[in-house]
Amino acid sequence: MKWVFAGLVAFSLIFGIIGGDVAAVSDAALSEVQNAITLCLTLCGIICLWSGIMRVAQTAGLVDVLAKVFRPILTKLFKGIDPNGKALGFIVLNITANMLGLGNASTPFGIAAMRELEKEECTGEYASNNMVIFVVLNTASLQIIPTTAAALRLKNGSAAPMEILPVVWITSLAAVTISLITAKILSKQRKKAGVK
Repeated sequence: MKWVFAGLVAFSLIFGIIGGDVAAVSDAALSEVQNAITLCLTLCGIICLWSGIMRVAQTAGLVDVLAKVFRPILTKLFKGIDPNGKALGFIVLNITANMLGLGNASTPFGIAAMRELEKEECTGEYASNNMVIFVVLNTASLQIIPTTAAALRLKNGSAAPMEILPVVWITSLAAVTISLITAKILSKQRKKAGVK
């Protein structure tokens, strides 16, 4: 990625020099740095708020309630996982954060879930099928409320930041469905090949 960004900067300077607009390139660079800081602070506030809410939910036992709701689906999806284990709890937190459109806030829960899956399944160097399915589920992420996208739309002047809901529901559901079907097919091929 560093080479991609370095290339973009170099091309911008080259085309600015060719077009005689180097001042416009430098002005854009300086103004966009300020916009980047503003964006980071906006997103940081949202992430801190929802991370705190998720931590309160975890401490208050709401995660256990959510785990009971999701348990029938998740135990079928994640074969052999301990239905009362820590891994399932972190998977539930990760899925909940993703459903609320908080991709960045879900990352710590995703890392914790992977660590717990590694301990529970004693995978060693290789990712288990459950780990692969979790990464696929986390990456595709079914969203019900696209909080981050709505906040960005609101910040950029959208009169109706949540009008994207139907499109988000359709695309995220399609992404999750196709990703999980593909992961399950590849998991069966992996078993046929004798890979654990």
